Amino acid sequence: MRIKNRGHRGIVEGDLTPMIDMTFQLIAFFMLVINFSDVEQDQRVTLPASELATPPVAPYEHPLTIHLTDSGDFLYAGRDLTSTDSLRAALVLESQIIQRHTTKSLADVTVIIRADEDARTGNVQKIIDTCQDLKFERFALRGKQSEVPTLGKPE
Repeated sequence: MRIKNRGHRGIVEGDLTPMIDMTFQLIAFFMLVINFSDVEQDQRVTLPASELATPPVAPYEHPLTIHLTDSGDFLYAGRDLTSTDSLRAALVLESQIIQRHTTKSLADVTVIIRADEDARTGNVQKIIDTCQDLKFERFALRGKQSEVPTLGKPE
């Protein structure tokens, strides 16, 4: 059986407009839904694991994140701070900006402390003391969830 060519019909192309339109809608959707909490993370800080660590129910309204490395350095606002005095100076500036240029008070700000698992707990306490001296009242300590039971009372 021989198939006869019934003339040149031309090239048939599909309409790509709906597919491109849907692609742009998906990009816009993911840009709105993406979790921006990864922005506050720093790879130099390895969080301690705990079975008690749970993610917050809702994002903090006014977060202020301070990182503490294993060497005892502080990371705040993209800067490496090597002493408590330099951290205090940065926090004084931040508190002045909050009080003068926003309607929120320092009591509304949540200080998020991301301390390395090998950091000294005394340095974490120094951060809290410094923040309390400057009238910050809310604190949150970050950790990563673990299935391994933490040390404590035997069951």
